[in-house]
Amino acid sequence: MRDSGMSRYNTYEPFYVELGDKKIADIVITHHARMRWTDRVEQNKTGFSDICSFLWERLKASQIKPYYKKEEEVFLVDDDLVMVVEFGVLENETDIAGNPLHKMIIVTFLGRMSEMIELRDLKSYYSWLRHSRRMTLIRNSRKRR
Repeated sequence: MRDSGMSRYNTYEPFYVELGDKKIADIVITHHARMRWTDRVEQNKTGFSDICSFLWERLKASQIKPYYKKEEEVFLVDDDLVMVVEFGVLENETDIAGNPLHKMIIVTFLGRMSEMIELRDLKSYYSWLRHSRRMTLIRNSRKRR
């Protein structure tokens, strides 16, 4: 979904929003991300256009920030909502200077840090998750013998 709220008379308004070193001109919501939005964020406004308009407003207001300083895949929205994104280059689209424009593909929403305390440190959370899964597999393999 592209930003549909631009006015024609305002020639200084950019048709992309900068996020770090990327120039975002389009947002794509995956089906998985929409399902996670319904499960973990909000049950009322769950349409693709609802989610995109929410994210566009946050992008314009500079309320989307990287989770870690050098991280380019995990972002925080309003310092609470954790989402995983990928970036793709829009073909045949550039800004005025000729730099490429990007699309932000929302892979999934992990949830709100205010509701899930585990999301405050993703590295330790995922290492704990891998460890617990590995230990479960080891325990189950012992039972089968």
